[in-house]
Amino acid sequence: MTAGIQIPAIAADGSLYSIDKMQAHVDGVLHLAVSVFIFDGDRLLIQKRASTKYHCSGQWANTCCTHPHWNESLEICAERRLQEELGFTVPLTRHQTVEYAADVGSGLREHERVTLFSAEVDSRSLDIRPAPSEVDAVRWVSLQQLRLDLIASPQDFTPWLRIYLQRFPGLTFRHAA
Repeated sequence: MTAGIQIPAIAADGSLYSIDKMQAHVDGVLHLAVSVFIFDGDRLLIQKRASTKYHCSGQWANTCCTHPHWNESLEICAERRLQEELGFTVPLTRHQTVEYAADVGSGLREHERVTLFSAEVDSRSLDIRPAPSEVDAVRWVSLQQLRLDLIASPQDFTPWLRIYLQRFPGLTFRHAA
């Protein structure tokens, strides 16, 4: 699980402090996170979270996401998690930061200030090697099909992916200056 992993939480005055990752989710404490989106044109690489994950297991999510370790930069964190979950790295572009709160089941709550990262790739030359402990499946999906799938079966998708698509129809954050 996540016992003992320390992540950066955000105090009321904006300062950061270290908190146990699981405790942050039990208490719904505002904390830092990253979300990565890998595109091939209009197609997004999404992952089905492993059935053994402690929350949102078996649901489809964006390419990958995680929390930085205490004193880890957001950029290094995003690169690390892409390698850990999907077995590859690519140069990432940093985008804006968004904040959201969502119930993720099992008595846990995400309350995140998330920095978004993306990359544009040629999927034919990408060697994706999902870690079975993290990912049950991956697929490339057009943004149009993703929107249709979300409407038809919202329960199949993580709360944060649904939030991102509500806030950024077409995931337009990647085109912002």
